Amino acid sequence: MTAPVTLKKTSTLTRVPVAPLLDRLFAEADAATSPAVSELPREELQRLAGRPPDYRKLSGLQNDRGLPGARDRGTLLYMLARATWAKNIVEFGTSFGISTIHLAAALRDNGGGKVITTEFESSKVARARAHLEEASLADLVEFREGDALQTLSAGLPESIDIVLLDGAKPLYPDILTLLEDQLEAGALIVADNADHSPEYLARVRSPTAGYLSVPFAEDVELSVRLR
Repeated sequence: MTAPVTLKKTSTLTRVPVAPLLDRLFAEADAATSPAVSELPREELQRLAGRPPDYRKLSGLQNDRGLPGARDRGTLLYMLARATWAKNIVEFGTSFGISTIHLAAALRDNGGGKVITTEFESSKVARARAHLEEASLADLVEFREGDALQTLSAGLPESIDIVLLDGAKPLYPDILTLLEDQLEAGALIVADNADHSPEYLARVRSPTAGYLSVPFAEDVELSVRLR
């Protein structure tokens, strides 16, 4: 694919206002004390995420504090979006917008595009909006508030380049189903803590499902759409 003529040769991540904002957000996340979803016993996570999932409890626990390697994961998202010349990105689980900032920064440096990000909890949407405004990246982000099974059921671009799954883990298979028709060959799916969704892992790792998938780092599953 030909690179956009507006491609920037420097990274938005390393410049004002994004760099100091991320430093502050990572410091705040590291200082928080609430338990992370990834630290919950699998049985407790499954109880909270029954059918229908208890979104309020899951959202309250989701991403409330920094996890080891969180900054590296953000950088990875930026790199993947830059390397694939991504234009259309969907994020399940906005939380406070740290990953959204990395993805939107990549789109800025790619010459434009849109991150569609969805979050169940209104207080997190408000904080994420403020963070993206502070980063001067809000023009690249569309926020959708509510149940992702509803917010992502319509109004999607014809083709999605990258999907980030970082919300309620038991919903990963359902979200993938919603988005699958828009995933062309080469589209990437990044699933955080996918080990909490065995059904999702079985699907993307199946040799007949149309994906090539590998665990990346300690808690990320990276998949590419093959067809």
